[in-house]
Amino acid sequence: MTSYTIPGMHVREHAVEVPLDWSNPAETITVFARELVDPVRKDEDLPCLLFLQGGPGGKAPRPPGRTGWIDQALKNYRVILLDQRGTGRSTPASGQRMAAMSAEEGADYLACFRADSIIADAEHLRTTVFGGRKWSTLGQSYGGFLTLTYLSKAPDGLTACYVTGGLASIDPSAAEVYRRTYPRAAAKNREFYQRYPHNVELVGRIADRLADSDVRLPDGDRLTVRRFQSLGIDFGMKPGYERIHWLLDEAFDGDSLSDTFLGQAMALSSYSSNPLFAALQESIYGSGEGPTGWASEAERKLRPEFAEEARPLLFTGEMMYPWMFEEIRGLRPFQGAVEVLAGRPRWSELYDLERLAANDVPVAAAVYYDDMYVDSGLQLDTASRVGNLQAWVTNEYEHDGLGVERVFARLTELVRAVGGGVPAS
Repeated sequence: MTSYTIPGMHVREHAVEVPLDWSNPAETITVFARELVDPVRKDEDLPCLLFLQGGPGGKAPRPPGRTGWIDQALKNYRVILLDQRGTGRSTPASGQRMAAMSAEEGADYLACFRADSIIADAEHLRTTVFGGRKWSTLGQSYGGFLTLTYLSKAPDGLTACYVTGGLASIDPSAAEVYRRTYPRAAAKNREFYQRYPHNVELVGRIADRLADSDVRLPDGDRLTVRRFQSLGIDFGMKPGYERIHWLLDEAFDGDSLSDTFLGQAMALSSYSSNPLFAALQESIYGSGEGPTGWASEAERKLRPEFAEEARPLLFTGEMMYPWMFEEIRGLRPFQGAVEVLAGRPRWSELYDLERLAANDVPVAAAVYYDDMYVDSGLQLDTASRVGNLQAWVTNEYEHDGLGVERVFARLTELVRAVGGGVPAS
């Protein structure tokens, strides 16, 4: 086991072997996690807090120092940062491997990277590495989806759960998700253009250039209007408007699109470091009967305001489309598999409604009222149907509110008030 100390944190690294398919242990993969602890308390018997990263396909954070929620958590916990299967230092779900499989084989492979498998991995880690003691979880975004699966599959392993911006609908429907999130994306566009009205003309000028010319990114992919629109995925984060504004600020070098702009646009839309985010985006809503069916594409066709020819041009949000797996080189090896997944008629069940209703594990969830990615209405419906769950509804934060110290502190206060969690140090 590798261990070392960085400023304010002692780190231990753990790697465990788990089945690729928990129903068929013939093939195994590696799952990796980092354990963080206050250096002066590294030999103490502290409870664990498992961080469930957003995604899908998100690796755990690599903290440069002891700040934010990690600093707060280290006062009471050992913090466990799990690289979810397929990400980070866990065995990667790579394009190279996908390219070697048929579409059906690839779909079966990707189906092994869903929430139920991730929770099985977490339970294996808890019981084999951490002695089987119960732990708490902190789920950010998709990590909240994972939390609900954890509460459905293995609640006996949990002492308390904290969720930020990620209470999934426990009646999963990709179509319903996108019916609700497109209007939220449109509202974010209006706010962006109200804040920076001169960008209406600039964005239109960029789109016209992309429509009329074969503009290539540094990796050789063509930058199309619809790929340009997909940069709006950042609008749901607190600094998202500003990041896109400054990207646009350097868009042109004379009459041509600048190398700086093209390089940044490629980096923001290539998914080279997290292809599972795109490949599994709609599959996270598959549970029980019924295909997901490219729900984001179907809903977009009903909304002409998001057309490539519309002006002002509207950016899209957290939506993945079939064309991405043709136009984006890092996603092309996944194309056949995601097409099969989109039509898959039956999925493993992710949520146990009866067990969730009877839940007695203390849960505190921050619901961001204006969240662009996870609809607050669906979150509040879930909150009303999960036992022992306290929802803190706020419009002070965007989807990345966990980066503000008050958010995790508020959630721990809520759980502590009902006798859960750990005492304040």
